[in-house]
Amino acid sequence: MDTTTLLMSQLTDIFRIGLLAGLILTMERTRAQTGVVLPIVAGIVFIAVIIPATLPRADVPMMQAIISGLVANSIITAVLWTAWSFLRPRQQ
Repeated sequence: MDTTTLLMSQLTDIFRIGLLAGLILTMERTRAQTGVVLPIVAGIVFIAVIIPATLPRADVPMMQAIISGLVANSIITAVLWTAWSFLRPRQQ
């Protein structure tokens, strides 16, 4: 499987998108206690590693899947976080 196909399949993976949406919501709820950067980076790396580790594909090397997952997770997180910043209720 080439890298473009792998990246596109990861960008459209509903399980990955759901996990990252949960990461954004959890980070927003615990922002005062844990901050922003560390939970987001840890979540992106965790999801990028755990999905290929638990659902390996014979045609994709593990390291290629993880690196592509890091890119896909960063893109998805940026889109979700931007959408959340426009849709969340404003505090007064």
